[in-house]
Amino acid sequence: MKKKNHFLFQKIAVIAIALILVVVAAVLPFNQSRAVWNSARYQGISDNAKRIAFLSQFGWKLETTPVEVVEVTIPQKFNDVYLRYNEIQRAQGLDLTPYKGQRLKRYTYRVTNYPDFPGEVLADLLIQNEDTVVAGDVRTIAVAGFIHGFAFPDKNEKELTPSSANIAEDALEID
Repeated sequence: MKKKNHFLFQKIAVIAIALILVVVAAVLPFNQSRAVWNSARYQGISDNAKRIAFLSQFGWKLETTPVEVVEVTIPQKFNDVYLRYNEIQRAQGLDLTPYKGQRLKRYTYRVTNYPDFPGEVLADLLIQNEDTVVAGDVRTIAVAGFIHGFAFPDKNEKELTPSSANIAEDALEID
């Protein structure tokens, strides 16, 4: 009888450990992306100098005056354009989903050091409560242009998200 109980205990222990590993594996990626999101580097961006410094940490050089500052409302339901835009955000550890229905301020700066692209390039920051970056992108308004997250492009990586539908402009319509 002792052997049966011992064997049963071992089976339960193995199942419990397996369940714990499954839960940890499911929660860990979520917590890692939230850790990036909750990082102090996305908070306290309360004035123009801090917005410039925020974008500069990714290697961008910018004109110091925003070319546009507007309020935008994130829709309650995401259409295809917003879904694609949010994919860019999620790839950089951000997510617009919690901000559905909220008004955010968009600051747009002209980028002066985009590599190997002669056209105008803009960097957008979506700011909540005047101090927290919740989303953003680097883009061109050219029809055959691009849009991507904050990261400075690697010279070996030439694949960028096409902006033929002009994702940023379509997604972030002015109120």
